[in-house]
Amino acid sequence: MKIEILGTGCAKCKALEEVTKQAVAQLGGFHQVVKVDDIMEIMKYNVVSTPALVVDGIVKSTGKLLSETEVLEMLKAN
Repeated sequence: MKIEILGTGCAKCKALEEVTKQAVAQLGGFHQVVKVDDIMEIMKYNVVSTPALVVDGIVKSTGKLLSETEVLEMLKAN
């Protein structure tokens, strides 16, 4: 599973990256977590507000900081 955190480096973007890493650690297995801060790459997903969570190329959330539980639920549903 490829998990991308879209954001230019704001506090919420960094926090979502940390929360996502914690959720992935709970999930177990091999999952790639990538921080995308290039605005051109972010625009390819048609994301208007960051941070955004993308799982296997599908935007799951935009514009808010998710809890570890919310991220875990999204990853399990995938």
